[in-house]
Amino acid sequence: MSESFGELYKKILSKGKVYPGAIISGVVVNIDNDFVIVDANLKSEGKIPISQFYNENGELEINIGDTVEIVVDALENGLGETQLSREKAKRLQSWNKLEKAHKNNEVVKGIVTSRVKGGFTVDLQSVKAFLPGSLVDIRPIRDQFVLEGQILEFKVIKMDQKRNNVVVSRKAMLEHEISAERVALLDKLIEGQKVKGIVKNLTDYGAFVDLGGVDGLLHITDMSWRRIKHPNEIVNVNEEIFVKILKFDKDKNRVSLGLKQLEEDPWKDISKKYAEGIKLKGVVTNITDYGCFVEIEFGVEGLVHVSEMDWTNKNINPNKIVKLGKNVEVIILYIDEERRRISLGLKQCTENPWNSFAKNYKKGDKVSGKIKSITDFGIFIGLNGDIDGLIHLSDISWNENSIEILHQYNKGDEIETIVLGIDSERERISLGIKQLNQDPFLDYITNNPKGSIVKGEVIEITLKGITIKLNEEVEGYLKINELKVNKLEENKIDIKEGSFIESKIINIDKKNRSIMLSIKAKDAQEEEEVLKEFNRNSEIINTTLGDLLKDHIMNNELKK
Repeated sequence: MSESFGELYKKILSKGKVYPGAIISGVVVNIDNDFVIVDANLKSEGKIPISQFYNENGELEINIGDTVEIVVDALENGLGETQLSREKAKRLQSWNKLEKAHKNNEVVKGIVTSRVKGGFTVDLQSVKAFLPGSLVDIRPIRDQFVLEGQILEFKVIKMDQKRNNVVVSRKAMLEHEISAERVALLDKLIEGQKVKGIVKNLTDYGAFVDLGGVDGLLHITDMSWRRIKHPNEIVNVNEEIFVKILKFDKDKNRVSLGLKQLEEDPWKDISKKYAEGIKLKGVVTNITDYGCFVEIEFGVEGLVHVSEMDWTNKNINPNKIVKLGKNVEVIILYIDEERRRISLGLKQCTENPWNSFAKNYKKGDKVSGKIKSITDFGIFIGLNGDIDGLIHLSDISWNENSIEILHQYNKGDEIETIVLGIDSERERISLGIKQLNQDPFLDYITNNPKGSIVKGEVIEITLKGITIKLNEEVEGYLKINELKVNKLEENKIDIKEGSFIESKIINIDKKNRSIMLSIKAKDAQEEEEVLKEFNRNSEIINTTLGDLLKDHIMNNELKK
């Protein structure tokens, strides 16, 4: 049918006759479970489904004896019955109201029923209207699903009865409402002012607060002095709150609001409340890759850096040490009140294992541990307190090749060592294996000091000198110029590999563990000793002949 309900209604009224499509009045004469019987003074009473008499709340809105407006669908349906419709009458009434509201620029109410492409469907008292997404609000709404099922106010911006098309705008209604209020309010707003507002909308980054014609943004960082994850932890939609105007841009109509600023700043004089080095308890509020944040009082957080969590593992996963929301004991390391930063320590609440080791052990003590790792420069041993000690390559053996001897050890082996040094501040412990046995070099030079004549086996001959094995673990070196003659080739008869020779120790280098030998010095010493012995014997002989001669002379004189 091309004609609208309104046009039909006007035509019927002008003729004074009842035709299908006419709106007439009837009286409710009976109500049962399925139908409502209406007497409209026609050929017969009409039966209307009871569902057409329920309101939007699901309540039956008529009683027996009530007069209602209905639309005549058919005067006779072939069975002698009159067909009536309450729903069409309500629909026609709604159209008439919408036409009036559209003409007079009035506000209408409706229910957002569902979301469709490009916007929403709105029920305006039995008339379906379209709400474009761009006309939902003054500013974009992220979570538009919250609108579904809500009763809101709109303005009708377009109507076409023939096409059954109605377009509404909530944005136009809001702009109209706040336009006058905004002008008045903007003249009154002052930075630092305390004002009252209503929370209109929540986002991940904050809340929009209606100040009475002007919306202000309450950022999540300005809601509370303490850390929060979402604005709904502090405020709720439609909640009335007091806020402080932090910044106001009249030209751009932008208002920044603060809620926490209405309370005393907990960071004020924080350095007077807490001193560096004190121990206290707090709650873990956030965990990151680089550490965790601990709230030591409401609104005051400090950072425990990952390096301050464990004595032995500087890059440990913070989740292995602390749990979100749990109480922990910390020590204040540093306070920067100006930058609102506090450095906290977790490991400092337990004894430093390096200091503990230094208390229990001293240089020269024996300690045992399992090999944790083997490197090119030494062996790391696990010690008590989950700390490591290093056996340097040079401290594995007195004489053997340390690089080769490394292959004799395996990860996990239990070995005994000697403590060589403890540096708690640098967190270093030096260990040694060779020190478990007496130094054969030291023993040898103790028994054979500089100047001693020693005997050894020739094990290597070069153009520069001779290497002599003095005992199983000590070697000496004899330079070519310390032989009897200058050329080695002339001494091959006397000196060869495997032969044993005597020499004199002319120098000992303890640091480099070297012994310098000399045959020339040995021979010189022997010659000197022979000469001394000869001179001593000569003195004895000379003394005896003189005494004899003296006695002979004295005897001759006595005879005379």
